[in-house]
Amino acid sequence: MDIPRPDQARKKRRRRIAAVLGGLAIVTLITVGLSRLKPAAPPVERGSLLFDTVKRGQLLRQVRGNGTLVPQEIRWIPTINQGRVERIVVLPGARVTADTILVVLSNPDVVQAAFDAESVVKTSEADLANLRVQLDSQKLTQRAAVATARSNFSSAKLDLEVNDALAKGGLIPAITLRQSQAKADELASLLEIEEERLKISADAAAAQIIAQETKLAQLRAQLELKHRQVDALNIRAGVEGVLQRLGDFTNPLQEGQQLPAGALVARVAEPARLKAAIKIAETQAKDIQLDQVAEIDTRNGIIPGHVIRVDPAVDNGTVTVDVALDAPLPKGARPDLSVDGTIELERLQDVLFVGRPVQGQPESLIGLFKVTDGGRGAQKVQVKLGHTSVNSVEIIQGLQIGDQIILSDMSQWDSFEKVRLN
Repeated sequence: MDIPRPDQARKKRRRRIAAVLGGLAIVTLITVGLSRLKPAAPPVERGSLLFDTVKRGQLLRQVRGNGTLVPQEIRWIPTINQGRVERIVVLPGARVTADTILVVLSNPDVVQAAFDAESVVKTSEADLANLRVQLDSQKLTQRAAVATARSNFSSAKLDLEVNDALAKGGLIPAITLRQSQAKADELASLLEIEEERLKISADAAAAQIIAQETKLAQLRAQLELKHRQVDALNIRAGVEGVLQRLGDFTNPLQEGQQLPAGALVARVAEPARLKAAIKIAETQAKDIQLDQVAEIDTRNGIIPGHVIRVDPAVDNGTVTVDVALDAPLPKGARPDLSVDGTIELERLQDVLFVGRPVQGQPESLIGLFKVTDGGRGAQKVQVKLGHTSVNSVEIIQGLQIGDQIILSDMSQWDSFEKVRLN
């Protein structure tokens, strides 16, 4: 027969409750402990990273960009008048002289205008010749009038002298002498008038000749302009060099094409005189000055040079810098050849510097991983950068001489303070 024992049941229930509560306490403690643990440093393959050591000494500041070789002198040749392309005489790539005809245009209106101007000039020349004849005839007529007036005055003066002698002898009345005197005075006045008229007519004739000659000179200048317009239908190179292009940047020139006045027809350049046009990032171009030393890498040799122009305009975040070449070009150098350019800005003495990190920008504060634990790990440190160069950057604070840092892109581990180097 079983005997109920209620105290034993209570003891078992209490032990179960205590065990559950103990288990919950242990789980809670483990959870709190795990939450306080820092995440494990992620492993990074050492062979995939680039390292460098902080040094002190001279920092050569440079900027680098890519670009092309371009002619120092480029001449674009436009049309003077509109016209139709009748014939393309020279193709791109050929060497030309200043008088080489590149393209022949046709424009009947320009030819007709020159013919009309020539007719007008010939008419004006005939008018000038006719005017000279008329003025010469008028001059002769006036000289004849002067001669007649002088003859009449001389006759009247002689009559006055005779009558004066007769009047003194009482052979003629006084009235006759006064009549002779009056006639002589009248003819003297007429002679003076005719002589003055001859002088005035000469001045008037000279003025008419000058006016007609001025008009003729103007017409001849217009004819010369028309002749130049006709001659401009034969488009010449204008300079010695190599024909690089026919047409503008988008449309090549074709026979039969109609061109407006001022259209670009050809580009001529001297390929032996080249310069380098280098594109430099706008943020790096602010310290570039004229005459700074540069080096141009043509992939077939490095040519020294110097800066001769810095474009004030910014194009797609870059500034164009022209570099004159100070040494002969290597074989194979030609316009539009791709090159790399390096420009020396300055030399900083006795500064801390290290290889330029991937994200290193001048005058910035960035996080870099410094090698620790004998090379087994790396810890992130805040580093203030100063001036930058192509491959180096100045260290203002955050690192010391001998510190080794990771230059590679570590952005995927930015959330970690440490990494393990395997």
